[in-house]
Amino acid sequence: MNEPEAPERLRRWRLVLGGEATAACGGLPGDDARMDAALGALYDRDGQGDGGGSRRGGLGGSAPRVARWLGDIRSCFPSSVVRVMQADALERLGLERLLLEPEMMEAVEPDVHLVGTLLSLSRVMPEQARESARAVVRTVVDDLERRLAQHTRSVVQGALDRSARTHRPRRAADIDWDRTIRRNLAHYLPEQRTVVPQNLVGYGRRSRGVQRDVVLAVDQSGSMASSVVYAGVFGAVLASMRTLRTSLVVFDTSVVDLTGRLSDPVEVLFGTRLGGGTDINRAVAYCHELLSRPSDSIFVLISDLCEGGVREEMLRRVAAMTAAGVQVVVLLALSDEGAPFYDRANAAALAAMGVPAFACTPDRFPELMAAAIQGRSLMSWADQEQAAGARPGPG
Repeated sequence: MNEPEAPERLRRWRLVLGGEATAACGGLPGDDARMDAALGALYDRDGQGDGGGSRRGGLGGSAPRVARWLGDIRSCFPSSVVRVMQADALERLGLERLLLEPEMMEAVEPDVHLVGTLLSLSRVMPEQARESARAVVRTVVDDLERRLAQHTRSVVQGALDRSARTHRPRRAADIDWDRTIRRNLAHYLPEQRTVVPQNLVGYGRRSRGVQRDVVLAVDQSGSMASSVVYAGVFGAVLASMRTLRTSLVVFDTSVVDLTGRLSDPVEVLFGTRLGGGTDINRAVAYCHELLSRPSDSIFVLISDLCEGGVREEMLRRVAAMTAAGVQVVVLLALSDEGAPFYDRANAAALAAMGVPAFACTPDRFPELMAAAIQGRSLMSWADQEQAAGARPGPG
């Protein structure tokens, strides 16, 4: 072991192993001791960071103490680590009820996971805590809109413009050469090794009217929390585009139409009710009634497909939508999290009728919508994404 590296290596092992490694690795100085205490409060048995290998948390039930701990981890660790520790604290120590305290809202690091937790608690929050929670949700939503809105509008509007076709393009720049060549392959001249186009296919002029109806149906069962947050933001972004008529529906065992709140995604999110059961069939039936122009409509179902309603009717309704010309998209998750749990039998049944079911990360959702708008095969799109290292799931 190189001599200058030895103290640093011992320091790292001491932080990893906890207080019981003090004899072997030595003690820790100021900032390292604070970091170790913050880790120990969450992961060590007695919550003091000085031993115990069972890694059971010890923050206790004191809101001021937890608020101080949240402040400590924000000063000791980067935001990405803070978010992981906050999520672990919620899961391991049951801190949900402490999030009802306003002072807690000022100490947490806002992120999508925390927003999901706050939304699940929104109906039991005292009014003062609700205002603090709304501020946290607003911070996360504003950040997501900054990162996602411009790209989404650009990609989706570009797809809408290209999906408009004309057989009389006025300029060479308006000709869709790929489609023109494919349409005129019968006029190929082998001796000249060229195609003589008899029929041109071009891009139409940009329309200012509504070109597509988009209906987002979002499962608000507890496992879909992150997907609900992202869907609310994307719904608001799509609703801001005049060329789309966007509806947002959330469902558990009942169906709630939140389209009227799409001007403010925070209002959308506080209109959800995370943690209920699931009746996909009822949601699909409601959304089917919204699709008055099937051939110009896109229906996006975001659900783990764990149906609590009538499965056979749900599948029949989806089949009827596709037969009428609706482009149906089924997302098992719309989040940055790992491969989701989902009902494989229902995913396979949908795939058999030409409706793939896969997970999608938020950064790829605009491209997915573009593929749907242009009428491309979503099976092929999902396969290409999987081959490129994205995370579409089976289906």
